[in-house]
Amino acid sequence: MAKNQSRSLPLKRLNSDKETFDALKAIGNYSPQKSELSVARIQALHDNMVALRTKATQAEAQYNSALDNATEAEWAFHNAILNSKDQVVAQFGKDSNEVQAVGLKKVSEYKTRRLKPAAAKTK
Repeated sequence: MAKNQSRSLPLKRLNSDKETFDALKAIGNYSPQKSELSVARIQALHDNMVALRTKATQAEAQYNSALDNATEAEWAFHNAILNSKDQVVAQFGKDSNEVQAVGLKKVSEYKTRRLKPAAAKTK
């Protein structure tokens, strides 16, 4: 028995288990003392595993699709906000209160550049 059974098995291990099960099915006189180790019981466990893995894969695909749709919607919203800011500037001007209301700086709020005095040339 594994120490941590809350993690998925590596694919290599599962493939090995499937090969072992195929070999076990080919043994004609296999009759274990424990009924839970019979070929029919192991086949039921295998079928259940495959069904649940298929369901998980489909759920993951649906999740990825929903995530892609949500991301697309986020970008559409973000681009609309950026374009609306441009529209506010175009409609009300670069120095309006409306520009400030949408989170942009007015032109008059920027510091003016001051030129540094030229250094005296020494010979």
